[in-house]
Amino acid sequence: MIREFRDFLMRGNLVELAVAFVIGLAFAALVNSFVGDLIMPIVAMIIGKPDFSNLTFTINDAVFRYGAFITAAITFVTTAAAIFFFVVKPMEAIKARMAKPTDTQVTDDERRHQELLVALARLES
Repeated sequence: MIREFRDFLMRGNLVELAVAFVIGLAFAALVNSFVGDLIMPIVAMIIGKPDFSNLTFTINDAVFRYGAFITAAITFVTTAAAIFFFVVKPMEAIKARMAKPTDTQVTDDERRHQELLVALARLES
């Protein structure tokens, strides 16, 4: 039973998942810091304040904290933008630069068209 447990722990997928989880947590902390410490102050410069949590309204003693929702929405949009522009797009550019040009395979129809064009060119000359 101990050997089976050890084998379970040493499975490649489980170790890869654990590493991905830890890296994901570290990356989430990095993105949250980027948004909270660099982007939200810019939002505060433009709008006037970075946190709208104090904004509320009351109906029949029920308090609606719409400001917290606005803050969460701004944080979501800025986080998504940060990930897209600073992670996704640069990684796509790196992959495109590193990609080897693929050999284009000529289909049968294209080959026949090319042969006909060559034959036509020979007839015209």
